[in-house]
Amino acid sequence: MEHFDLCVIGGGPAGYAAAMRAIDLGKRTLLVERDRIGGTGIYNGALASKTLWEISNRVSSSNALMHTRGREPFRLSWEEVSRAMNEAIFERKYLYACHMQMLANNKAGTMLFKHERGTGRFLAKDIVRIERPGFSSDIRADHFIIATGSRPRTVAEIPVDEQHIFTSDGIFGIEALPESIVIIGAGVIGCEFATIFSNLGATRVHLIDRADRILPFEDADVSELVARNLERKGVIIHRSAKLEHIAVEDGRVRYDLSYADGRRETVRVEKALLSVGRAPNVEGIGLEHTGVQLDAKSGLIHVEDTRTSLPHIHVVGDATATNMLVNLGEMEGRHAVERIWAGKTNALSYDNVSTIMFLDPEVAGVGLNEQECRKRGIAHRMARIDYSCLARAIAMRRTKGFFKVLVTNDADMRVLGMRAVGEHASSAIEAVALMMRLGTPIRELAELVHPHPSITEGVQECARMLLGRSIFKPGVFEDRMQCHTWTPPVVSDVAAA
Repeated sequence: MEHFDLCVIGGGPAGYAAAMRAIDLGKRTLLVERDRIGGTGIYNGALASKTLWEISNRVSSSNALMHTRGREPFRLSWEEVSRAMNEAIFERKYLYACHMQMLANNKAGTMLFKHERGTGRFLAKDIVRIERPGFSSDIRADHFIIATGSRPRTVAEIPVDEQHIFTSDGIFGIEALPESIVIIGAGVIGCEFATIFSNLGATRVHLIDRADRILPFEDADVSELVARNLERKGVIIHRSAKLEHIAVEDGRVRYDLSYADGRRETVRVEKALLSVGRAPNVEGIGLEHTGVQLDAKSGLIHVEDTRTSLPHIHVVGDATATNMLVNLGEMEGRHAVERIWAGKTNALSYDNVSTIMFLDPEVAGVGLNEQECRKRGIAHRMARIDYSCLARAIAMRRTKGFFKVLVTNDADMRVLGMRAVGEHASSAIEAVALMMRLGTPIRELAELVHPHPSITEGVQECARMLLGRSIFKPGVFEDRMQCHTWTPPVVSDVAAA
């Protein structure tokens, strides 16, 4: 029986990162993947959907210019769109394939890496059986990392068939752009697909939201700007709506809604997309043969900082059922390996993780937002400036958006969080993320010399506003600039007489 220092089950972003970090540390590593290396990170998740977003965004920008010139809108067929998406997928897949081949052929000067295609299943706490049609092999390892990814969550009452009613995996298999679609779920994935379809201009989009506003985990000014832009492009947002029934009738999708105010509505569309989150893939991998502790309520693996109840078995990425993002999965994969062999003892921190949502406009963030600060009772100062005040945004003719920076309500004014909503949002938050990691006061950002014209000048102007030295004054441009302080309300312990 072949023996390895580490066996990684699952070759998505988290598992692949873990395997590569183990090689760095000189450990003989086996990577087991049942389907395709790269997983959801390439094929039906981050890369695929963001390629669609990039294409749709260019179409939308072109058509905005066409509209001002009185010209007919530009349209792409789904065949053309999906061809570009598949080209992007192939390029990324080719990188992985070449990299693994070179490692396996000892081009890196080691014989540490092996890739095996098949399903990995525990037979004992230190033995895994790898199976594929016509092949079965058992291996032993000192340590294991479970990185089996996730799948779209389904709902018993919604008859997903991947022909009329799709999951967020199946939607990539459509044969043509539908003339209409309803998206069930107004979280990140649902709003991203609403943005993609509405940008392409051929599809009437309906978005069902149980809450009173989309993206409820973000501040109201963020979600409201995204909602306004979606509605401006024809998206119908069903707010505070409950899906009572959905079915396929005569080749189309019919759904019935009820609202908090008692109204009811029936709508018919061509297609539907169910987007209500993802569930970890931890069934059928033989956990019962390991003795790993499972959560009593959910039945999922009990994980503390990637480690299970058995010190030689770790779980990373989507399989943890939390923080289902590529960058976090890769961070967890590397962290697990460093816990095993590099003497790392500090727990992972997710406090200053940068995120981006590919919407219209794009939304990037790091740290806390206003509603989180208030929920935790954290006193803070906030500065916000609209893109309409920024020379670069005006030059790009992309003035819908804003920067918002939160700092501690003290003399140091250290950054608590930031939100960037608009063009180049993701590029603008990295300096602030580093400041948060280093604990750098906001005055350092205010004193940097930024290139002009650049979007990042808006972040600097927020810093200047907090210090009372901004070029434009909030008291003059109250509709475009805001700066205020929030402190927790004082609760009296003295009972009323």
